Amino acid sequence: MSAAEARRRPILRMIAGRLGIGVFTLFVISVLIFLAVSLLPGDIAQQVLGQSATSETVAAFRRELGLDQPLAWRYLDWVGGVLSGDFGRSLANGRPVADLLAARLGNTMFLAAYAAVIAVPLAVGLGLLAALWRGSWFDRIANVATLSAISFPEFFIAYILMFWLSVRMGWFPSIADPGASPRLAEMLGRAFLPAITLVLVVTAHMMRMTRAAVVNVLGAPYVTMARLKGVSRWRVVTRHALPNALAPIVNVVALNVAWLITGVVIVEVVFVYPGLGQLMVDSVTNRDIPVVQACALIFAAVYILLNLLADVLAITTNPRLLHPR
Repeated sequence: MSAAEARRRPILRMIAGRLGIGVFTLFVISVLIFLAVSLLPGDIAQQVLGQSATSETVAAFRRELGLDQPLAWRYLDWVGGVLSGDFGRSLANGRPVADLLAARLGNTMFLAAYAAVIAVPLAVGLGLLAALWRGSWFDRIANVATLSAISFPEFFIAYILMFWLSVRMGWFPSIADPGASPRLAEMLGRAFLPAITLVLVVTAHMMRMTRAAVVNVLGAPYVTMARLKGVSRWRVVTRHALPNALAPIVNVVALNVAWLITGVVIVEVVFVYPGLGQLMVDSVTNRDIPVVQACALIFAAVYILLNLLADVLAITTNPRLLHPR
């Protein structure tokens, strides 16, 4: 066995272990989602059909939905359909749930990517500058501004931005519905307010982690030696400190990107953005159980997948794991 293979084997084992934990976690979450929905008070069939429905009609509809089957059998039937790509049909309009998810998931991914493209470079750049000029007025202002932004709930920030930038200034629309087939420029303009709301919420965490990781590395002996050799502070940070601080930075960036995808429910509702979060809220209101289950499962799967990605990136960017003694 070569030395490279010997170094890779522990990392591959760690990745396989994280993957196994992720699959098991998703299984447990799927059970919890199904149980939580199944234990909701009231008869779903009666609520969908209305109080005027006869008992025979309700019983027939319960058989159609499979509600007369044992709970374990219904769970296995649901999971089997999910694994084959069949999430069932919506109780509200009879359309396949997969079609509803496909239309909305793309919008949510676009909004999350839009916010991430702004937030990640901004947070990492502010963190580097704050670490480079730690203790300065810039460091203090950046910390106060980011902590102030993260202290407010996202719906409060959303309404403040809507009031000033939409109602008062008229620069951006308050409703972020991009329409049926919008151009990219129109989508960027309509999604700007929800994207900036998400940026303000996640930037503080990433910025402070970047600052803390870089400041911690700046105290290492090899960084001090580089400074004694006359290397500029900016070069020390970008060439020596940042590469060795990547593991915690990459981890927190991946976790915040996961939150951008799964934590958009409130922001989508405030701006009436046609994403997965808005679909889930509407389905809860309509007691559209198949859609609610599918949305919750997708949010959980995306969050677990990105957490797994964060662990893998943290492992592969840690020199002590790549080059064990």
